[in-house]
Amino acid sequence: MRDSGVTGVSVRLETPEGVRVVRGGTGDLSTGRPVPRDGYVRIGSTTKTFVATVLLQLAGEGRLSLDDTLEDWLPGVVRGGGSDGRRITLRQMLQHTSGVPDYTGDVVPDMTARGYYKNRWTTYTSARRVALALRHPRSFEPGSNWKYSNTNYILAGMVIKAVTGRSWDQEVDARILRPLRLRHTFSPGDRPYLPAPHARDYQQFAPGGPMTDTTLAYLPFDGDADGALISTERDTNKFFTALVRGELLAPAQLAEMRRTVTVPESPGTVRGTRDGLGLDRTPLSCGGGYWGHSGSGFGYLAWPAATPDGRTAITVSVHSRPADEATAVRQIKGITDLVDHALCADEHRAP
Repeated sequence: MRDSGVTGVSVRLETPEGVRVVRGGTGDLSTGRPVPRDGYVRIGSTTKTFVATVLLQLAGEGRLSLDDTLEDWLPGVVRGGGSDGRRITLRQMLQHTSGVPDYTGDVVPDMTARGYYKNRWTTYTSARRVALALRHPRSFEPGSNWKYSNTNYILAGMVIKAVTGRSWDQEVDARILRPLRLRHTFSPGDRPYLPAPHARDYQQFAPGGPMTDTTLAYLPFDGDADGALISTERDTNKFFTALVRGELLAPAQLAEMRRTVTVPESPGTVRGTRDGLGLDRTPLSCGGGYWGHSGSGFGYLAWPAATPDGRTAITVSVHSRPADEATAVRQIKGITDLVDHALCADEHRAP
């Protein structure tokens, strides 16, 4: 990972034999200090698994159905560009088969260091993010294909508010963080700072260009139900372990979450990866697979994974992102190879 250009990386692996924490590179290019042990990290789209868990809990309580439409809970909100909330179910929303376009390109008008500094403080309401997305044509007929769209989880957060009367992060706190005692996981809202200790994050905006310190959140897409949470590797492992063991969802809802569709092959994805409801299944070279959901943003990437029985969990945190796709793909392959090696090694130790 270090040799591929990553400034700092840390890994926490938990097995029945114990815990291993490994760190490489530096946590601050200006001082050379090391990446802190179990420091705070942004987990980006890993937030989606927490949000999906809340919606599935609500389904288990009979307060909504995955076959409900977006129109049932958000009347008139999803209308535009061919997208129609009357024809999109909550299941399709959670599984990225809704065809609703992604909003994130609209909130990054200038993909440069200057653009980051200029726009990082800009805030958007959930409704505004959805409205930006609906200016674009729908990606496909609902249910006919798969395409990742952050807008789906903005809508998921809005549905949670419509059902419960409380914000998505309040429900995540009450239903997941407090019961599991995840004391170092939280939604910062529009506060852009990481608490100490933490490594600094760096984004390269142009191939061959300098690394820009992007430790402060880019609020246009770091502040909502699609990717706002801050956590630690310890807490993230604990969450995924509890989830796959059935501690957060009843069997019927966990089965729904694990009902997957094929993810189209693309650079940086492991062949055979499948998408459930806020949860991905990735094959292992030794057979079987693991459950997780990666998250990324300017200067950071988190990659959590847990074996289906919750016996082993690992989270990889990377603290810089390159500008060119070839290097990005190489770095992600480094992550997936590392996870595969760790989980397969534990598999060979299993009784």
